[in-house]
Amino acid sequence: METAKNASRAQNSSDELLVEKLSLPRTIHLAPLDYIDGFAVRPGFYEINGATAIPGGVNFTVYSHGAASIELLLFHREAAEPFAVLPFPTRYRIGNVYSMIVFKLNIEEFEYAYRVDGPYEPEKGKIFDKSKYLLDPYAKAVTGQSEWGATSPRGQHYKARVVKDDFDWGDLAAPLIPMEDLIIYELHVRGFTKDASSGVKHPGTFAGLMEKLPYLKSLGVNAIELMPIFEFDEMQDYREVDGQKLYNYWGYSTVSFFAPNTSYAADIEFNREGTELKKLILACHQQGMEVYLDVVFNHTAEGNERGPFFSFKGFDNNIYYLLTPDGKYYNFSGCGNTLNCNHPIVHQMIMNCLRYWVTTYRVDGFRFDLASILGRNEDGSPMMKPPLLQAMAFDPILGDVKLIAEAWDAGGLYQVGSFPSWNRWAEWNGRYRDDIRRYLKGDGGFAQAAALRLIGSRDMYDANGRKDASVNFITCHDGFTLWDLYSYNSKHNERNGWNNTDGANDNNSWNCGAEGATDDEDINALRRRMCRNAFALLMCSRGIPMFLAGDEFGNTQFGNNNAYCQDNITSWLDWNLLHKNQEMFRFFQHMIRLRKENRVLRTNLSDGCWGHPDASFYGVNGPQDAFGGHEHYVGILYTGGERGVGPKAVYVASNAWWEDLYVRLPELPPSACWYLAADTWEERVSDKLIPTTGGFIIRPRSVMVFVGE
Repeated sequence: METAKNASRAQNSSDELLVEKLSLPRTIHLAPLDYIDGFAVRPGFYEINGATAIPGGVNFTVYSHGAASIELLLFHREAAEPFAVLPFPTRYRIGNVYSMIVFKLNIEEFEYAYRVDGPYEPEKGKIFDKSKYLLDPYAKAVTGQSEWGATSPRGQHYKARVVKDDFDWGDLAAPLIPMEDLIIYELHVRGFTKDASSGVKHPGTFAGLMEKLPYLKSLGVNAIELMPIFEFDEMQDYREVDGQKLYNYWGYSTVSFFAPNTSYAADIEFNREGTELKKLILACHQQGMEVYLDVVFNHTAEGNERGPFFSFKGFDNNIYYLLTPDGKYYNFSGCGNTLNCNHPIVHQMIMNCLRYWVTTYRVDGFRFDLASILGRNEDGSPMMKPPLLQAMAFDPILGDVKLIAEAWDAGGLYQVGSFPSWNRWAEWNGRYRDDIRRYLKGDGGFAQAAALRLIGSRDMYDANGRKDASVNFITCHDGFTLWDLYSYNSKHNERNGWNNTDGANDNNSWNCGAEGATDDEDINALRRRMCRNAFALLMCSRGIPMFLAGDEFGNTQFGNNNAYCQDNITSWLDWNLLHKNQEMFRFFQHMIRLRKENRVLRTNLSDGCWGHPDASFYGVNGPQDAFGGHEHYVGILYTGGERGVGPKAVYVASNAWWEDLYVRLPELPPSACWYLAADTWEERVSDKLIPTTGGFIIRPRSVMVFVGE
């Protein structure tokens, strides 16, 4: 009985908070006006999208431009057919918005969906079908998804739940880490801890990831980027190939933009979906780490004409999707359809979605998949000043949020270096990845390109005055892991079931002398050194560094560079490798610490110091303006005055040649001295700074970093 009283008090307290949140008068008396299918109802709150618990009932608001009528369907939990059908009366519609309060509904006792009737004119993009159950575009939780890999019917049977939001965030402020100080770690929530080697109590979940936060803190990263966690259906395109179950593992096919993926929760959270994710984000903030979401607004899981029909197609197909003049789907996403992002209705939904994740979940940033689509007009053409991108850049709620674009799409639009930014957008720098990969493996003619990438890709961003625009990466989820980059000349995606035709062919990888795993210790030592080389240059590059989870201990995907469907050890991290490759892990720790301790590596502090500019190019014999096509050595000198430290210099020496080179160190004043801070030729990491004068020998295929103080 006492438990019931406490629950009642909590409900009353929550209702009072909701009254304040919705700006409702304390003395509201919402008397029923009508009775529909046994329920007392009245017109609702038209500006509150979705389904919201209010004192005395639930407010349902939904909109459609082309609908003739809409019905609200109420289901008992897990039921296939509704126990009540409530048509919205005509007078419950204002403009294109339908809103209704249904009284005496217990949110724990029902799920809901809609049916929408309207014209069927496919050539005009109107395909209304009253036989379909439709998922609320503003659903905060989706049913039937909680058990990963369950084969229960989906699609027509998607339904939503009402979520109670009373999570206590306390008084902890967001970390608000400056862009220049970020070190981003990209991970897949399930794959990060799913393998038994992770040793967590709740593998493959938000809770499992939370158990690993001390590890991430010790590594030194301060921002984690989560691959898609919006509700998606892992059973979409499910198939078996040679006895192997293949899923929509990555999740780049959104079912609901406002709902977290419930299969990533360790516990069932009926009507409190998202609580475990909120606990994770709060724990990250307590550790001084930010959390970014990889979001997919370029397409949905409804596919093309042959795809499922469960939400947007049924509400306003011709508004939500980019359509050809004859009503077919443009496919700039490569996934069947393209969201019509710059239509005012879709624009509004996306903005509402981002604000929701920032205010309700305290998310710190977003990485936008195939973001160039967000800048396409309704006819598919690129826009000079896309209103959606501009709105994100200047939105007050998003004012402190990091906005990161994957600045290309599957329709051939490539905007790296030219993405519309308003000095707010950063970009995944695909040219950094490609140029550094080719330089490190010894391709001729890439020394100059590599040097430009190391100093912040000034050739791409300085002309537009764009600061902190370049997100530098060598590996990410899409492609080889760092270990595989130096273990395979070619992709090995046979297990994906497409005869190795999927995935990129231009990997700029090098197997170091043997394809795949080998017992040759010389080759394995070279591979470890190449991994150290890549990470050393990443940490010594101006811009924002990002790397893939598991690279710090040599995780492998066995040559698969498109593991989107592999829910197994191919994609899961093998934490046994952390023990095996402890020295590599320590090197990653060391280089992250070195970057943090030397701000001159991260940003332009001044015009330089000691007679040197803030960043300059060096060959083996001294300064030079540029690098020739025959050169395989790149030296970068960074200088500047650091607060509380005084003048400082860092010299990054990289030898992509296969022979020793003798190199002259840049000159410092008599009061300063060079110290060797890192040398990738050595397997073991030394935290001691070794005094160095005059010149040095850099070994084949290695990187050395010197600090001048």
